[in-house]
Amino acid sequence: MSVKKIISVDVFQFLKTVIPIKIVFLVLLSSCATKKEVVYFQNTGDFETLVDKNSFTPKFKIDDLVSIYVSTLDSEASAPFNLFRGGSEGGVRPEQVDYLVDKDGSIDFPVVGKVKIAGLSGEEVKELLRDKLSDYLKDPIINIRLRNFSISVLGEVRRPGTYPVDGERITIMEALGFAGDLTIKGKRENVMVIRDFDGTKVYTRIDLTKKEALSSPVYYLTQNDVVYIEPNKSAITASALDNRATIAVSIASILITGTILLITRTN
Repeated sequence: MSVKKIISVDVFQFLKTVIPIKIVFLVLLSSCATKKEVVYFQNTGDFETLVDKNSFTPKFKIDDLVSIYVSTLDSEASAPFNLFRGGSEGGVRPEQVDYLVDKDGSIDFPVVGKVKIAGLSGEEVKELLRDKLSDYLKDPIINIRLRNFSISVLGEVRRPGTYPVDGERITIMEALGFAGDLTIKGKRENVMVIRDFDGTKVYTRIDLTKKEALSSPVYYLTQNDVVYIEPNKSAITASALDNRATIAVSIASILITGTILLITRTN
């Protein structure tokens, strides 16, 4: 048997041995997650009733985009307090103008001027505006809606991304539902929520494997929150071994190829 043929057989045998070992390692690592690591709310009992004591109320923040509409029985009287743009004789309806909360936490409201709403809830803003409009309107009805409510879910989830939210609040479980839930590689006992308070970042961790998560201050998310799921130990180990195995196979292939070329030139 020639030297070339012997080397070719050795290469084949090497790859035939290394690749299955690599696959076996990855399978074993990916299957070593236990029930304790992946099940949510493990310490809840059968038919256990949990009373929601979380008094979360969403508050307006700097850079929020807020829609405010004022109405009364006299539509002409309330018209100056509602701003619209666009519209034409062709039947195109005018678009209501939203209010941006500036760096001072205020909006510039028609007629009454600057109104500070940062740090206030929707109901508090309604009461504040009713008081300021009392000199102009009788029993105004005020509708307020946050227009730019979105949350981001990143890391070990099936569909990471930024998701718009309808309504005034959303739980962290609903946010994970948008993202397709955690992958088996996600670390459920150490989920991090990054929250911005007027330029100050606050990092809070929550353990989703325990029922105490339901009373966490970040169980209900606020606008522009970021939820990050870090990989568990098996995922990190699998990634490291995968990289090492790939490098080992590449180096071996280069060495064997170089040996074959050297022998060929020698012959």
